[in-house]
Amino acid sequence: MPRIPVAQRRSDFIEAAVEVIASHGIDGATTRRIAEQAKANVAMLHYCYDSKEDLFADVFEFVAASYRGVVEDTAPHAGLTDTARRLLRGVMERYLESASFTAATLELISWARRQHGDRGIAVYDQALDTMRTVLRGAAGDDPVSPEALDEIAYVIATLADGFALSWLTYGDRAAATAQMDIVVAVLDSWLAARVAPATA
Repeated sequence: MPRIPVAQRRSDFIEAAVEVIASHGIDGATTRRIAEQAKANVAMLHYCYDSKEDLFADVFEFVAASYRGVVEDTAPHAGLTDTARRLLRGVMERYLESASFTAATLELISWARRQHGDRGIAVYDQALDTMRTVLRGAAGDDPVSPEALDEIAYVIATLADGFALSWLTYGDRAAATAQMDIVVAVLDSWLAARVAPATA
């Protein structure tokens, strides 16, 4: 049987940890459960990671990178309003791809706030910073203040998180898909009131 590279094993353990955290919470995410989910033994997990904290740090980075990927993949060429809409839809679609990812994300942020204080905030800060950069690029030469960009990023994050909680609570994919349109319509209404140029 060919030997699996350590980098691949780490990736397997990260994916397994997401599933276990989603099912059992942080406290229930034992190394044994994670190893079993990854179809590996505990010794291999400890070979790849010095501690469960180290593994969780990589899972945390995986979650943060996933958000960055969604935001960075949203091309700003479509104008500010359409870019904001695409950002919101992209984050909701990422949540909808995997209930496990959504549950693990919420668990990890709560855990990071308890264990590391600012680390839980860092995921939001990084996502919001990247979002503001994309929105600034989309605004182009339009006179949009930094405060307005902050507000747009905040509204997108808040709407996406509300969607995530509803999706997790009810687990109804068809309903969640339909609700995405409602959430985007809420953003559209807010943007029309906040960002649309004033008329005489």
